[in-house]
Amino acid sequence: MATFSQWVEAARPRTLPAAISPVAAGTGAALWDAGFDAAVVIPRALLALGVALCLQIGVNYANDYSDGVRGTDDDRVGPFRLTGSRSAAPGTVKRAAFLALGLGGLLGLVLIAIAGIWWTVIVGAAAIAAAWFYTGGKRPYGYLGLGELFVFIFFGLVAVGGTSYAITLRVSWVAILAACAIGLLAVVIMLTNNLRDLPTDAVAGKHTLAVRLGDRGTRMLLTACLVVPFVLMVPVMVAHPPVLVVLLAAVLAVGPLRTVLAGTQGRALIPVLARAGRLELVFSLLLLVGLAV
Repeated sequence: MATFSQWVEAARPRTLPAAISPVAAGTGAALWDAGFDAAVVIPRALLALGVALCLQIGVNYANDYSDGVRGTDDDRVGPFRLTGSRSAAPGTVKRAAFLALGLGGLLGLVLIAIAGIWWTVIVGAAAIAAAWFYTGGKRPYGYLGLGELFVFIFFGLVAVGGTSYAITLRVSWVAILAACAIGLLAVVIMLTNNLRDLPTDAVAGKHTLAVRLGDRGTRMLLTACLVVPFVLMVPVMVAHPPVLVVLLAAVLAVGPLRTVLAGTQGRALIPVLARAGRLELVFSLLLLVGLAV
């Protein structure tokens, strides 16, 4: 039976910045657009954060279950997995995934009801479906090289834009640029993960984007995803100079860039996941501060 610490490890805490960051950026965009109304901003931002965290943990457990039962994790070089290591029964991990996704859906319904934006139930349902079918179902899109696209959409455009919309009931151009920037930084985390697993994924028939692009192509795309977010912030900096504070996060991009460009492979890429998550989180928090000033 898996221990509590193993369940926590399998939830992959290092990926949680990908859930926190879009909410921070979306809240910042909302503050820039409509100002601060504590009675509106605080409860809606907290609910959005709860949704994002639950979905992130849910997709991590769902990925653990689906890859485990398919045998993809039989020769794993990445972080600990419950199913692949036989530390927990597949059905138990599956139920944990459904529990996290269900809780995220419930929190989402509360947010939708408070904001009165019932049409976004469709978007929420799509987000939950995307979390499961990344590696679940008969034709998981993660095995088709579409994982990064869906991460950009749901942990960038939807999460940032959705947070801002839930607070202000509109989406500004600043929210759109912030969503693109955060989406690309979230893609960095997944691309790094898939670059690390490229050899074993290719053998297992998991045709991730990294497998399709190859080692060199993946490293080029990773480099672009680390640089472009700062470029996207230039118009925002011009319109609102306090956002220049985001440039401080560029220091955190140097380490991952060097590691990726140096050709580092396998387990040696694991630290990059934490650094990429830290970069996305700091970027989003600095953006929140800059937009709130």
